[in-house]
Amino acid sequence: MPLTTDLNLDLEERRRVLDAWVDTRRRIAALEAEAADLLTEQIAIHDADVSASPFHREAIHRSMIAEFSAAGHVSKGSMEFAFADAHTLHTHLPAVRAAFADGMISVGHVREIARACALVAEAIRNRKADPAVMELFETAALVVAERDTAARTRAHARQVAAALVGETLVERHRRAAEERCVTVRALDDGLALLTAVLPEWIATAISDRLNRMTREVVRARDTREILPQPWWFDEEVDHPDEPPLDDPSVDFVDGGVIHGADGDTFATDPELTHFPADTRTWKQTETDLFSDLLLTADPSTAHGDALDGIQARIQVTVAATTLAGVDDRAAELDGLGPLSPDIVRELAGRNTGWTRLFLDPTGMVVETDTYTPTEGMRRFLRARDRHCRFPGCRMPAHRSEIDHNHDHAKGGKTRLDNLGHFCRGHHTLKHPDIPDPYRWTAQQEKDGSITWHSPLGRDYADPPPRRVMFV
Repeated sequence: MPLTTDLNLDLEERRRVLDAWVDTRRRIAALEAEAADLLTEQIAIHDADVSASPFHREAIHRSMIAEFSAAGHVSKGSMEFAFADAHTLHTHLPAVRAAFADGMISVGHVREIARACALVAEAIRNRKADPAVMELFETAALVVAERDTAARTRAHARQVAAALVGETLVERHRRAAEERCVTVRALDDGLALLTAVLPEWIATAISDRLNRMTREVVRARDTREILPQPWWFDEEVDHPDEPPLDDPSVDFVDGGVIHGADGDTFATDPELTHFPADTRTWKQTETDLFSDLLLTADPSTAHGDALDGIQARIQVTVAATTLAGVDDRAAELDGLGPLSPDIVRELAGRNTGWTRLFLDPTGMVVETDTYTPTEGMRRFLRARDRHCRFPGCRMPAHRSEIDHNHDHAKGGKTRLDNLGHFCRGHHTLKHPDIPDPYRWTAQQEKDGSITWHSPLGRDYADPPPRRVMFV
């Protein structure tokens, strides 16, 4: 009996925890619905600003997204999705909005229904469907959303939307092909997930080619491992590296190579014929082939050959006296080693651009008198910033633009303490052509942090990424 009582108490506790978790999730959903309503209010403010300044619509929108993104520590993309979902809820989905406010569905369900809703809204806008169709769509979508996961809601909502607007399979595939993309998401232990959304037939063809190439690599590997070696390479037999010269199969030995009487040649060094063991699994081999193809293959001419214009680059450090021919001190091929002064002078004669550099006591280039920073400064800035320096933005530095925090046109120097990486979207927030009520400014502090001043008078600081981690 005591055991039964303990079990009953344990079940009651488990049920209490589960019920409390479900109730908390409902309250979270209700709060998310309140947040969406607040974004709807902001959209109304945004629309009023656009009506007053229609020529600055894009700048006003970017500034709004940046303000909420920085204040809420939310990425730019997530903030744009949140505004889009709030607008769709308010404009097209009153029933879904009510279920959201009651905590019956989560923000994930809302996002999937809002995406599928776009097809119905477009059909109504183009007068290809009656406005009443939207109500039918909501009802059908909520039947699944209130009882199942967001993932299943997504598939169901898209099927319902396609059926209601009479979209054919061909039209659906053509529309879906417009959503093709490639994304990268960091994983643990130095790995990343590379995802490509492609038309199904292309993805299948890629998989088939990789499979056949992998099979060929494995077949060749297995064949090489079973090929017989010359008898003098048998590691289990005590013998010299070369066969005896009176062997009838040997014509003569020259430079470490055995020339057979039948015209064949054999290397006498076993290392030249013994390949390193290939211990990769099938999946590892397939992944390596995938990487090789993407990194080494050139784009086809059918898709343009603009990449042909990209040329190899080297960086050379040389003294002015050497360039002038006063001395013949060796130059430095950066990252590799010394370079002949004659070669350097020849290279310099082909380069028409020269830049005056300012170095600190350690030899680091910290300033140049041109608008464009030197490659050394660029490397330093890439290493320092690592990504866009707007708060919360993770756009990699190599895909961002180097900006003069204090405008170069207004006297800002091309100095390390006045330069920083901004992605294109955040860089444009500072452009002079943006009206003052929507324009942002950025100021670099002595510690390398960058303080952004928003149009609402708020300051958002972005410290330099840490280079040391304590564990």
